[in-house]
Amino acid sequence: MFTYEEAVQYIEDIPKFTKKNKLEHTRQCLDLLGSPDEGKKIIHVAGTNGKGSVCAFISTMLEAGGYKCGLFTSPHLVKINERFQINEEMVSDETFLEVFCQVKELADSLVEKGDYHPTYFEFLFLMGMLIFEKEKVDYIVLETGLGGRLDATNSVRNPLACVITSISLDHVEYLGNTIPEIAGEKAGIIKPGVPVVFDGNNPEAAEVIRTRADSLECPWYEIKEDSQQMKDYTPEGIRFIADSMVYGPTELFIPFIARYQMMNAALALETMGVLKNNHHLEKDDVIRGMKNTRWQGRMETILPGVIVDGAHNEDGIAKFVETVEYFQKDYPITLLFSTVSDKDFRDMIDEICHGLHFSNVITTEIWGSRKQSARELAELFREKGCENVYLEPDPGKAFDMAYAKKGRGLLFVAGSLYLAGEIKDYVRRTFHD
Repeated sequence: MFTYEEAVQYIEDIPKFTKKNKLEHTRQCLDLLGSPDEGKKIIHVAGTNGKGSVCAFISTMLEAGGYKCGLFTSPHLVKINERFQINEEMVSDETFLEVFCQVKELADSLVEKGDYHPTYFEFLFLMGMLIFEKEKVDYIVLETGLGGRLDATNSVRNPLACVITSISLDHVEYLGNTIPEIAGEKAGIIKPGVPVVFDGNNPEAAEVIRTRADSLECPWYEIKEDSQQMKDYTPEGIRFIADSMVYGPTELFIPFIARYQMMNAALALETMGVLKNNHHLEKDDVIRGMKNTRWQGRMETILPGVIVDGAHNEDGIAKFVETVEYFQKDYPITLLFSTVSDKDFRDMIDEICHGLHFSNVITTEIWGSRKQSARELAELFREKGCENVYLEPDPGKAFDMAYAKKGRGLLFVAGSLYLAGEIKDYVRRTFHD
């Protein structure tokens, strides 16, 4: 019998003894586990950036309407249980361990027959579907892991709706070197006759998605930035009007300070509109749900004036710069930064420093095999003209230093989801326990 800690360690070790399986294998595993996805109301979300936020918006809107909603998402920031949420609460260690044992038993029986072992992500996805069945949720919101067409989550047969967020170049070694190629992989989640809601701002991606939807006789709903009108933009969040085909012009408040979240919120609103005959929620419900959304590590305010952002690819860093650029007109900005060694951190720092002016920069390190030297990062910031640059390898001490230097300004924690998780955990233990 496993303990919770042993179960987590087993899952973390899976990449060492398995390889990517075919989608039919994941489907077979689901069926062997009793087809926990069958008959469930599933909303399936893919995309390069924003898919986690869209999932969170949809989940909290359904919760505001009185539904019990299961959310499967990745990666986790602090604790692996975060990947399985029910009405914004991660599942208990006891529930985690119970379904782990079920999936482990299945994996053992497959391996004994000389068959395959589920991969890390497949194992977690199977656990998620069992958790949501056990907890008898009303809706399930599924975020794809990597891509879409071959993603384990794409083994579900009958989603209520498919949502595709913004598409940009990322994971090109797996998904293709061009926007149309990547869009084709993401559009692989589209099922015959199932409504599709998608970000239409990139013409190349939009064309691929429309063509795929038409070929499968799916009604599709294309959302663009010009359908949103900003009313107010503060460090507390954004108030704006989104045009919805079902709800009409809807004034929303989102507790995030990144402008791109307006687009994600509009996609979620339109998805709720498309499914209104299913959930019957009125405009007041969705407005209230949107206002109460929390999403970890994506321009998330964790203390007054302290914003954590896990942006770590080219598009994410560009959006980070855009947000900070707006606020640096009115507030001095302190940056706490770290990254992992296999990211192109030189280009990342170059882009961050190109349009931003920091009162202070503190570099730190994330422990593990991919650790990147805080000293080297500090030197790169100095080379780019930053003056008050400090290094502190310990993330907790680095946060204390940055928080002290913030003064009346804003502190942004950026460069890595791992750093976002580390700092969120430190703040929780230091300020809230």
